[in-house]
Amino acid sequence: MQLDMFGKKRYKVNLHTHTTLSDGRKTPEEVIELYRAKGYDAVALTDHWYYGKGYDANGLTVLSGAEYNSITGDCRDGVYHIVGIGMNYEPSLTVSASPQKIIDEIHRAGGLAILAHPAWSLNTLEQILPLENVDATEIYNTVSGVHNSRRPDSSLIIDLLASNGRFYPLVADDDAHFYDNDNCVSWIMVEANDNSSKELCDAIRKGNFYATQGPEIHLCREKDNFLVQCSPCQKITFYSNSVSLRTFWGDGLTEARYELPPDVCFIRAEATDQNGNSAWSNIIPV
Repeated sequence: MQLDMFGKKRYKVNLHTHTTLSDGRKTPEEVIELYRAKGYDAVALTDHWYYGKGYDANGLTVLSGAEYNSITGDCRDGVYHIVGIGMNYEPSLTVSASPQKIIDEIHRAGGLAILAHPAWSLNTLEQILPLENVDATEIYNTVSGVHNSRRPDSSLIIDLLASNGRFYPLVADDDAHFYDNDNCVSWIMVEANDNSSKELCDAIRKGNFYATQGPEIHLCREKDNFLVQCSPCQKITFYSNSVSLRTFWGDGLTEARYELPPDVCFIRAEATDQNGNSAWSNIIPV
């Protein structure tokens, strides 16, 4: 647990990772100890089509989880990877289930449904917009930027979705498989009373978190202004449906203010430090 710049309790959480129970290269026990050593308070073991129960691993919360991926690998047919976390029991699913069926069954089991790496999957608006009750999506997916993958950042599709009125909470995850340079890179900082599964899932459901690779970021609206407060960074950018972005540059930036432009339907922010590590706020609809 850490205290943020406002003195609120924050828990470091990775919601997407793989083990030898599917296509990961480390055992569940090894993964848990690896993340524990890096100061994580909770992880979800989300092996493909393998429901992992939640439990307390000596103070580190293991959230129940699984990743349910479509059987096609052709983006023209729709590639859907949906991560379920916090489920009370294994969802009733087969590998032929539609993405909407997967979402519905995750919810039926009491869990959260996260649309994974839409950029890596080459998901289009036409594929995503018909989906109902998606709880969050990944703005950054670490493994999608290593080895033979090069589409880790889903900012573009997220901004297109928001421009069409779909304001998903934004998570950053590792989706670690190789455990060489794809683990302990991207996570969320959750504002919660403790790191129990219920508290964390309730907070994630409410959007009480920010996504990060290290920097702290907070975005709020003050009448016709948007304010970012962050740990020292070199760049702060405000994103919206406008094609003209607003970026502030400087050494040790800890604040930036942006006056609401006309015809904007959402604002989100990203802060990047001197090492190239980013943090992403959630979206504020206008």
